[in-house]
Amino acid sequence: MSNASIGWPLRFKRRRNRSRRWVILGIALMVSMTTGFIVWPVSPAILDLRNPRSPDVVSLTKHWRRGDVIVLVRHAERCDRSSNECLGPADGITRLGSTESQQLGRSYAHWGLNSTDILHSPMTRTTQTAQFMFEAPSVSQQWLADCAKMTRDDVLSHKQARRNLILVTHSGCISDFEKQTGFKHPAASEYDSSLFAWVTRQGKINVLGIANMRDWPTIPQ
Repeated sequence: MSNASIGWPLRFKRRRNRSRRWVILGIALMVSMTTGFIVWPVSPAILDLRNPRSPDVVSLTKHWRRGDVIVLVRHAERCDRSSNECLGPADGITRLGSTESQQLGRSYAHWGLNSTDILHSPMTRTTQTAQFMFEAPSVSQQWLADCAKMTRDDVLSHKQARRNLILVTHSGCISDFEKQTGFKHPAASEYDSSLFAWVTRQGKINVLGIANMRDWPTIPQ
C-alpha cells in the first residue's frame, strides 16, 4: 500500500476530530451564554408587603425605622397613554391613577413620614402623583426628570442621615438606577410601583426589591 493511500485516512480522521472539537466548543459557548443570561439579575425581587410577618416587611420596617431607606416611586397612570378618564391636562395622570396614588400614600402614612424627605420630578404626572400620595410637602427637583443624566450618586447626595428619602420619578430613571445597582436588564416599572433600597453607614446602596400596587395591604381611608 502506498504512503498516499495510508496518509489520506489519517488526514481525514484528524480533520473530523478537529470539526468535532469546534462543534463541542460552539455548544459549550452557547450553553455558557444562555446560562449566564438566566442567572444574570434581571430585575429586583418582588416584595410581599401584605403579610406583616413576612421577611420582606420585617426587613423593610427595620430599615425604615432607622431612616436608612430610599424609595423610587413611579408616577401614576399616564393620561396620554390610557383610555381611562383624565384627571386634567393630557400630560398628567388619570382619575384611576389619582385614586391608586391616594391608596399608596395611605400605606406610606401608615409607616410614618415624620423622618422622611419627599422629592418629585417637576413633570405634571409626577407632581400630581406626589400631591395625591402625600399630605406632607414634596419638593420639585429637575434632576428627577433628567433620567439620562441621573446617577446613583445624585440619589445618595439627597439622602440625609437617619431620614428616609422618597423620590417620585419616571420609569426611565428607575431603570437607570437599577442598572447602576447591579440589575443590567430590568423590566419596565409599573405605575405607582415602589423600588426600595437601603443605605449602609459606608454609603453603599443595597436594593431590597419592588412593591407594585397589588403587593401592598389595603389601608382603609
